[in-house]
Amino acid sequence: MSAVTLDFPNPSRSFDEVRNAVRFIGHDGMFEVRFFIEADALAGTGASTGRTEATEAACLAAFDRARASIYEVARKLYSRGRQTNYVITVGDLR
Repeated sequence: MSAVTLDFPNPSRSFDEVRNAVRFIGHDGMFEVRFFIEADALAGTGASTGRTEATEAACLAAFDRARASIYEVARKLYSRGRQTNYVITVGDLR
């Protein structure tokens, strides 16, 4: 049995205020896989706002700057087992 590759063909991402995270989508063959990366995790990638909570614009900009490494972490999380949603935290980026 061959492993299915997780791809990110759609570069869209959005800020989820309720989760205080950036949402993005991956694809595993025909399946859509939802990911969130917490604002605190993005703050470590350069989202500096001068406030405790990162703003939407700062989080989206930080996501864009670190997109390749975020996708790499997302693939590692996904390889550990299938879930409905995956949440990337500060600890996952270490």
